[in-house]
Amino acid sequence: MSEVSERYARLADAFAAKIAAVPDDRWDSQSPCPDWQARDVVGHVVGTQGMFLGFVGQELGDIPSTDEDPLGAWNAARARVQANLDDPERAKAEFHGWDLARASGLDDRMEGDDVERVRRYMESMGDALRSPQAFGPAVEAPPGADEQDRLLAFLGRRA
Repeated sequence: MSEVSERYARLADAFAAKIAAVPDDRWDSQSPCPDWQARDVVGHVVGTQGMFLGFVGQELGDIPSTDEDPLGAWNAARARVQANLDDPERAKAEFHGWDLARASGLDDRMEGDDVERVRRYMESMGDALRSPQAFGPAVEAPPGADEQDRLLAFLGRRA
């Protein structure tokens, strides 16, 4: 286990213990975030695990609903992330970002399957995709744009 993997396991265990300690009648209690109840907080954290997995070409897959089983949803999501963190082959995999490649003059082309997967994932984010620190409004793709350039335009980037 790497330092990152160990830290994730420790923090994930602590979060699981908090979820397990929530009384059944408190799941609809207001959190410090105005629009979220306790259950929504768990849903958000589970969702961020899916976002992490998306960065490495993985998905959460079929996991329990946080509405019906918050602890089961968390345990399933963290198990997927932990498996990736524990796998030495996954740790050696290289992932490069278009923005970094473009900024540093490197090859910025993505594999066709990756373009399609990223597009599906980004579209699934809905309005959250356009939130601060994420992506700006879509721009018009240039005439004759390929799939990657259309994806980039969707994400507010100009090829």
